[in-house]
Amino acid sequence: MVRIIHHILDFFYPLVRRIMDKTTYYYAACGSGNLVLSWILFFLFFNVLFQKQDFTFDNLPFGMGVKTISALTLSSIICACISFLIGFLLMRYVVFTESQLKGRAQFFRYGLSAVITSTTNWGLLKVLVLGMGIFPSIANILASCVVVTISYLLQRKFSFK
Repeated sequence: MVRIIHHILDFFYPLVRRIMDKTTYYYAACGSGNLVLSWILFFLFFNVLFQKQDFTFDNLPFGMGVKTISALTLSSIICACISFLIGFLLMRYVVFTESQLKGRAQFFRYGLSAVITSTTNWGLLKVLVLGMGIFPSIANILASCVVVTISYLLQRKFSFK
């Protein structure tokens, strides 16, 4: 599968060779694909699966009582988990293949960077949707665009250095 992805990406690389190195191009392509997938999944989870409804969990263990989670938060959490797994595999096996770090270290560091970027994305979603009244799927795209730069820097300089 990695070879197929590299062949496809290498076919289009001459189009951008003058403006970015191959690693940055691979990151942009893989990250964009993963990002678009997360946008589609978010839309489907929020609008179709959860139908924009909040969920109340009764009788939670450890004396937690009753908790309500918004469809916005629940959709964000599920998308973050899916994107995390797909993103890690793409970054490890397609993009940052020269990294000398062991897989465990990469996974841990990638996890830390994912927590930072997911939290930032969630916070921006809350501000854009609740504070500014922007439609959730549009807000998700806007928030993701801000988070992409943070994510790239964290992954290149920390997770897969």
